[in-house]
Amino acid sequence: MVLKRMQANTILLIYLIFFAGEFLFENLLTLLNIKTAYRNKDSVPAPFQKYIEKDKYTLSVVYTIERSKFNLLTSVLSSGFLLFVVLSGLLGKVDLFVSGMHLHPYLHGIIYIFLISLIFKLFSIPFSIYSQFVIEEKFGFNRMTLSLFFKDLIKSLLVSAVISTPLLLGLFWFMDSTGRFWWIFAFLFVALFQLVITVLYPLVIAPLFNKFSPLEEGSLKEKLYNLAKKLAFRTSGIFVMDGSKRSRHSNAYFTGLGKVKRIVLFDTLIQTLTENQLAAVLAHEIGHEKKHHAVKYLFLSLLLMMAALFIIDLLLRFDPLYLAFGFKQASYHGILVIISFCSGPFTFFLTPLFTSWSRKHEYEADRFAVNAVENKENLEEALITLGRENLTNLSPHPLYSFYHYSHPTLGERIRAIEKYKPEKGV
Repeated sequence: MVLKRMQANTILLIYLIFFAGEFLFENLLTLLNIKTAYRNKDSVPAPFQKYIEKDKYTLSVVYTIERSKFNLLTSVLSSGFLLFVVLSGLLGKVDLFVSGMHLHPYLHGIIYIFLISLIFKLFSIPFSIYSQFVIEEKFGFNRMTLSLFFKDLIKSLLVSAVISTPLLLGLFWFMDSTGRFWWIFAFLFVALFQLVITVLYPLVIAPLFNKFSPLEEGSLKEKLYNLAKKLAFRTSGIFVMDGSKRSRHSNAYFTGLGKVKRIVLFDTLIQTLTENQLAAVLAHEIGHEKKHHAVKYLFLSLLLMMAALFIIDLLLRFDPLYLAFGFKQASYHGILVIISFCSGPFTFFLTPLFTSWSRKHEYEADRFAVNAVENKENLEEALITLGRENLTNLSPHPLYSFYHYSHPTLGERIRAIEKYKPEKGV
């Protein structure tokens, strides 16, 4: 037991070192980004001087600085809370509390994971409220009521419970009943489960939070459907989402698989852009599908899931790991929580690989869109308009954007589009 305790202390020390490394690195990047925003606050970057007035640019800088400072505070307090949970033995104490209910091990595991998730969700609520009702309100983006905020919160908790329960039951059963190579069977189960959720999301889950209406008859619908037909994009529809009931921010996205593929446009997007600009945005989203980006992301997520399950198998019966995080004994639910706690500190250095890959896909979709609409001005104007209206940071620190941004910066996208020569026959 003494040896196990020594091993547990070593594991905890290693965890704390990596945790501190992630914390210091990410907050250093945020500080650099704030410093860069201050340094560039007096003049609109050259590529945007024709499109973005000085007052609007200054507002975007103030917005960037305020959000970044809030993110710093959130990071410090959230990291402190997580350390408290780990070092106080709270994970083990909650496990002992659930043990007192004398439940079936699978039900014990599900309730335990729900309780730990609930603790962190409750801790995050004040930060979410401040972000939405103070910062977003101050800059004119918030359209959410406090009532809607809590309705969303309750719905998200219920949806999470409904989705997680069968997933956890399946995982526990495979871990318990399928022998040495349980993780392979569990992977196949999780992969199928993820595919089902991907198909169901636009049909069942998303409508719980937003209203999705088919695009109204008119010139815009005709233009967008003709474009989709020209690009041989088969879709179950182009839908308008009532994003304006929560925020003035605008967006568009592609969702679903197979026969339930659909393009979703925020109503705020339609209010902001011209028809030609919207066509360019639609072409960009179709570009993601034509370049099979969603399938690639799904494949990558499944590979990462397989790796995680394999690591869980290696550590499943390593008692010192559980002792390090306050558990009295090994358990299926314990290892899942421990892995979730360790995933950030031990993998954060891989983040630039994933963000770089994502940015590559955005460039590909932009090029596709330029070719699809046979000009580059519409896409450029759409991106600049969205950047202006969403108070996008036009001058992020290069290291910050390299690490965090899943999309190229607005300047990088515009410079790349300028080099494209529209080609027919995409």
